[in-house]
Amino acid sequence: MKPQITAKPKKTAKNTEYAPVDLDTDLPISKTKLKAEADAQQALGVRLCALSKEKLTKLDLPEALLEAVLENKKITANGAMRRHKQYLGRLMRDIDTSPIEEQLAKWDGKHTAENAYFHGLERWRDRLIADANVLNALITEYPQTDPLDIQQLRTLIRNAQKELLAGKPPKSSREIFKMLRTITQAPADYDDEDDKARLDAS
Repeated sequence: MKPQITAKPKKTAKNTEYAPVDLDTDLPISKTKLKAEADAQQALGVRLCALSKEKLTKLDLPEALLEAVLENKKITANGAMRRHKQYLGRLMRDIDTSPIEEQLAKWDGKHTAENAYFHGLERWRDRLIADANVLNALITEYPQTDPLDIQQLRTLIRNAQKELLAGKPPKSSREIFKMLRTITQAPADYDDEDDKARLDAS
């Protein structure tokens, strides 16, 4: 009878302890990341300087930040401008910028929609001046158009064509643009300042 062979148990490490990993422990933030965050906050502060006073009021900024933003509009020297931008960045680090970023994103979205709307009006205007028969397509698209507006558009189209041929300022063209805005109706929360700027450029 062959002797029974018993497998030797595998050796295991005795008293081996592993330090628990705390997933909630904040890891050190790299200098590169800190620099990127500081640059982003400063850029946001600089962007505020380009807003109108009306929009700045809607953002409900802290008094010190609002004063700094308004002061920035008066600075022209390059050195002073650079220092002031850095000051804006420091002020931005002391506040929660989330509400500001959310509101700016809303305005950006609205601005994009308004641009698309304006381009649509410009295409209608150019088509009407190029071919008065396009007015029928406009009436089909917007059947609620007042007959008096249609008659006025016919007159403006003829005048705009004459102005174009004579090389005169496009006065009637601008009036057509205004009427198209009335007929098609502007988007909600429409900004009249943006409208005036586009009409001047038309």
